[in-house]
Amino acid sequence: MSEQRTTAVGGMETSYGFRNVGAGDKQGLVNEVFHKVANRYDMMNDLMSGGLHRVWKDAMVAWLNPPRRPGWKVLDVAGGTGDIAFRIVDASHGNAHATVLDINGSMLGVGRERAEKRGLADKTDFVEANAEELPFTDETFDAYTIAFGIRNVPRIDVALLEAYRVLKPGGRLMVLEFSEVEMPLLDKIYETWSFNAIPRIGQAVTGEGEPYAYLVESIRKFPNQQNFAAMITRAGFDRVTFRNYTGGIAALHSGWKL
Repeated sequence: MSEQRTTAVGGMETSYGFRNVGAGDKQGLVNEVFHKVANRYDMMNDLMSGGLHRVWKDAMVAWLNPPRRPGWKVLDVAGGTGDIAFRIVDASHGNAHATVLDINGSMLGVGRERAEKRGLADKTDFVEANAEELPFTDETFDAYTIAFGIRNVPRIDVALLEAYRVLKPGGRLMVLEFSEVEMPLLDKIYETWSFNAIPRIGQAVTGEGEPYAYLVESIRKFPNQQNFAAMITRAGFDRVTFRNYTGGIAALHSGWKL
């Protein structure tokens, strides 16, 4: 495992990429990153994953397998642009209701506009709030999803406890996140691409290189698959497992509230 990675014990709460910041400072810095890239979020993920994030997100929703019955509710956290929520509603044939929660108003603005254009405004809600303090009562949702957002939450352990709280008994947590590459040659290729190419392309295409440098560094700080699975288990979830995608560039974690 990379020496730069944090572990199940913690460390992400004071890590802004490779910089250590004061307790309470990370959230504001992360917010500024996403204000800058909100209108180019898909482009950002395309750069980070070589376009594969779309395939991984489809796989996430397929494994979630939302039922085609009315009344099933999912909370999609850090999903302001609606990317996952729209997929879930479509997969349920319009029966699921998705609440999209994001701390960043700029991201939510993009999502609301997209929901209107897709005719899904009545199937989606958009809520501006913090993943560490969800504004919902206990046992509200059938599923909780978060894609490429958990590493940007300062206190990941608190967010996982909140996920457990708002899920109904039998509810499911699904977390898709960039992770530790487990193939040596691919690891070197991906690292070279990430640190050398992505910030430069981001600067050339969007005029903003620094947000992309942070996002690359945050991937290298995030706990590996086994350590993050341990964090999910510690939050109270059962039947915790994960699937690697593309040699571990991304991993999809699943846990149940039983």
